[in-house]
Amino acid sequence: MAVRTVTLSEDAYGALASLKREGESFSEVVRRLTGSQVLLSAFAGAWNGVPKERIEEVRAFLKASDRLSRAKLRRLGRGRSARG
Repeated sequence: MAVRTVTLSEDAYGALASLKREGESFSEVVRRLTGSQVLLSAFAGAWNGVPKERIEEVRAFLKASDRLSRAKLRRLGRGRSARG
């Protein structure tokens, strides 16, 4: 396999090295990071054929989860300020 030399600044090298898993080469890190990009258009039509009722169930679940998450974040925020 052919190889290329790439010059990175110290901070860019540190950022890349911090993402490197045990036993993984820098080439593998770059492949993993760049290969994971998925275009939103790849999901176009993914919900075709799903009954509207099921979509509404999922939407309601996500809305309830969002409310719970926001409430928990508010509680955590109050706890942090109370500790000083």
